[in-house]
Amino acid sequence: MADKKTAKTMPRLKELYNSELKAKLQKELGLSNINEVPELSKVVVSSGVGKKREDKKFTETVALTLGKITGQAPTTRLAKKSIATFKIRKGMGAPVGYLVTLRNDKMYEFVDRLINVALPHVRDFHGVSRNSFDGQGNYNLGLKEQTVFPEITFEDAAVLHGLEVTFIIKNGSKEGSLKLLELFGMPFEKGEK
Repeated sequence: MADKKTAKTMPRLKELYNSELKAKLQKELGLSNINEVPELSKVVVSSGVGKKREDKKFTETVALTLGKITGQAPTTRLAKKSIATFKIRKGMGAPVGYLVTLRNDKMYEFVDRLINVALPHVRDFHGVSRNSFDGQGNYNLGLKEQTVFPEITFEDAAVLHGLEVTFIIKNGSKEGSLKLLELFGMPFEKGEK
């Protein structure tokens, strides 16, 4: 009986990738080795605090909502270099942003919730851009508000802030990463190339 309680179920997207999508991607991309297939390595969810870095309530809310959305405590990001125009000094005490790195099961669960729950709640949504891939095949997605996630309560929505989600893809290229995310169900814009 104890084994059934502690038995952990594999996230839906991870199981789908391992059982079907990996072989399908290998065939579609014409790869000779299964180890060359694009694979989701990690997902980085971050949010900058911008001009409101001195506002304690705002920065606490950003950290709290990132933690609720990802299920993991965010790390504080301090300034890497001084910028006089923005009154920022390298390593100054006030955070310039927060960051969460997701791997393994938490990563797949987050991607599943993002694609199937959060993105359909975006107002006037027509799909995500196909042009947000970098040279290594990683994909960047920006969200204007954190309220699209069901974990966010009415009190958390009082302070609005944006998020950036970066999909780090191992063995990625623009074409291979696009196919991988399409197979996961990412809703890309129709007319865009």
